[in-house]
Amino acid sequence: MQLDLSFILVNWNTKALILEALGSIFDTVHDYTFEITVVDNGSEDGSPETIKDVFPQAHLILNKENLGFARATNQALAQTRGRYVFLMNSDVMLKEGTVQVLVSFMDDNPNVGIAGGQLVNKNGSKQNSIAPFPSLATELFSKRLLRILFPQRYPGKERRYSTPIDVDSLVGACIIVRRKAIEEVGGLDEEYFFFMEETDWCLRMKDKGWRICFVPQAHILHLQGASAAMAKTEAKIEFYRSRYLFFTKYRGTLRTHFLKIGLMVRIVGGMMADFFYSRGSRSMGKYRMYWRLLIWHLKSCPPNEGLRGVKYVRTSHQKN
Repeated sequence: MQLDLSFILVNWNTKALILEALGSIFDTVHDYTFEITVVDNGSEDGSPETIKDVFPQAHLILNKENLGFARATNQALAQTRGRYVFLMNSDVMLKEGTVQVLVSFMDDNPNVGIAGGQLVNKNGSKQNSIAPFPSLATELFSKRLLRILFPQRYPGKERRYSTPIDVDSLVGACIIVRRKAIEEVGGLDEEYFFFMEETDWCLRMKDKGWRICFVPQAHILHLQGASAAMAKTEAKIEFYRSRYLFFTKYRGTLRTHFLKIGLMVRIVGGMMADFFYSRGSRSMGKYRMYWRLLIWHLKSCPPNEGLRGVKYVRTSHQKN
């Protein structure tokens, strides 16, 4: 029997957050049959054991190591049976009515492949929830400036939307995906380890004729970057690597070279600004991050650096 919804969450050492995320599903989803699959990427913080104890209803897939977001999600996709799939980050909490709004929108618009809502901070302020397809303009210039100067081409949080709109792609912290679209297009590209896999998915779906939509009435609390925060420089390397992968696939070798040169210039500019104009330990941390990024580029972006193989390190502010 097909269920209405399949929730998929990928976890890597975010025990406290994923418990809240799972709790928000059970607290807010009332009118649909659903299943929950959690894929744990080799966590060492006790996440799997705690999830089993607190939420025995959730199906748990245990990986011995961090396989990345795309590969882990595809593991779950192969085992789920909902007509819609919800991909949720572990740092997301659903609000009352969010799921109902998104499901109703998908039911009413059968040509939509992926939809997402408005991501918000704890204080209710809006996060950017819409992502343009990467180009030299979006990657080398200020995205915020582009959104202000060209709001029709680059929609974003600076504008107020009262009705759903079609977009290039969505920030993938919490999205609903039509099963039929997945069956036609396939799962996430596993070449992406972390970042931009959902952007790639949206482009592939649009190429097959599916619409991608932003639904502003659906509000979703997003705490942003929980797993990446534990290894900020390594996560930044993965973000750059994912950019280059996307450009290589869709923009060609020449534009990829231009992008690398342009981003290296920005990295050097950031280093100089922090060195000459900033003070304090936080500034020095950014300087060291820029330096690592520059060295990684000068070494021709080796694949063995980044989040792959990073070990979990408990920090003093993390909850048990």
